[in-house]
Amino acid sequence: MDSIGIKTGSIARIAPSAPVQAAKAATEPAVQTSSAIDTAAVASATLTKSMATSPPVNTERVAEIKKAIATGKFPLLPSTIADRLIALKLEWNSNAKA
Repeated sequence: MDSIGIKTGSIARIAPSAPVQAAKAATEPAVQTSSAIDTAAVASATLTKSMATSPPVNTERVAEIKKAIATGKFPLLPSTIADRLIALKLEWNSNAKA
């Protein structure tokens, strides 16, 4: 049974793509047809609607965790909980300063 929380190395950082987009925009003509814009708007609306209809929760995983807690088999490690709380606090403080 995996514990709750972010596992080390599970977060992928994505580099900003603004410089790449700016360079691309400078070399390519900015021509968009209304049909391309309409297609993008429809795709965006469809994606938004489908995401809104289902919760972003893995219900099977939640049921599995509840069962493990009820049976006493869920691994609660106080040191791991403390480490993650401290890491979150430090991350939150660093973001507040910027």
